[in-house]
Amino acid sequence: MQASELDRRLQIVRAIAKTASEIVLQYYDEKIAVEWKAPGDPVTVADHAANECIIAALHRHFPGEAVLSEESSDDMSRLGSNVIWVVDPLDGTKEFIKRNGEFSIMIGMVEGGKPTLGVVAQPATNFLYSGAPGLGAWLATPGGEKVLRVSHLEQSAQLRMVASRSHFDPRVDRVRQRLGIHEILRSGSVGLKCGLIARGECEVYVHPSSRVNMWDSCGPAAILMAAGGMMTDMAGAPLDYSAVDVRHRQGLLASHGRLHELIVETLASEGVTAEG
Repeated sequence: MQASELDRRLQIVRAIAKTASEIVLQYYDEKIAVEWKAPGDPVTVADHAANECIIAALHRHFPGEAVLSEESSDDMSRLGSNVIWVVDPLDGTKEFIKRNGEFSIMIGMVEGGKPTLGVVAQPATNFLYSGAPGLGAWLATPGGEKVLRVSHLEQSAQLRMVASRSHFDPRVDRVRQRLGIHEILRSGSVGLKCGLIARGECEVYVHPSSRVNMWDSCGPAAILMAAGGMMTDMAGAPLDYSAVDVRHRQGLLASHGRLHELIVETLASEGVTAEG
C-alpha cells in the first residue's frame, strides 16, 4: 500500500478511535453491569457500544474489507483477505471496571499477513498512540504530539520490564532475574504496555499465555514496529494473522528490539512456555 494511502487511513482511524473514546467515557463514571464471557473475562455495555461505533465506521470508510473484533462474531470473511481490520474495542475491561484509567481502544490493520497500521487510544488520559511501519509512530496528548522511538539501551541489566497491573507470572520473574533487570513498571492494557516501550520508557514485555489473541497484538505491534521495536511470539517467530485460530498459542514478546534474541534465548533456557 502506498505511503499516502497508509497516511490517509491512519488519519481516519485516529478519528474513529477518538469517537469511540468519547463513547467509552460516557460510561466511565457510571455504575454499570458486568457480564462474564468466561471466568476472568468481563464485558460491559461500554465494550459493546465502542465496538458498534468502530465496526460501523470501518465498514463505512473501507467497504468490503474484512473486520475481526473481540466483541463480534468471527464470520471467517478475513480468511483469504489481503486487508483485515483487527479491533479490541476496550482492552483492559478489568481496569475500566476498577476505574484506574489503564484501559485502551485498539485498532490495527493487517495487509499481506502483517500489521501495517495501528492506533491505540487511552480515553482516561486523552492519549492517542498511532503508527505505521515505514511512516513513523506518534503519541498525541493534550499537551501536543511527539514522535515515538524506542530506547537505545544495549545492556540487559539496564532494561526495564513492564508487567501486568493485576498479576505477575513467577516464571517471567525468573527471566527478569536472569537478565539482571531491576526495574519493573506496572500497567493494564497490552496497548499501553507496548506504548511504554514505543516511548522509550520500558524495553521488555512478556505475555506467557496461549490465550493472547490477534486483537490484543495487532494495533500495538504496528505502532511498536514503527517506533523501531519488535513483537513476536515467545520463541521469536512472527505472529500469524492469517490463521483460522485467532489465538497466538505461543504467547507474546514485545521489546525495543536490540536484545530481542537474548530475551528469546533466556525464555527458552528458563523453560518458559505459553500456558492457559
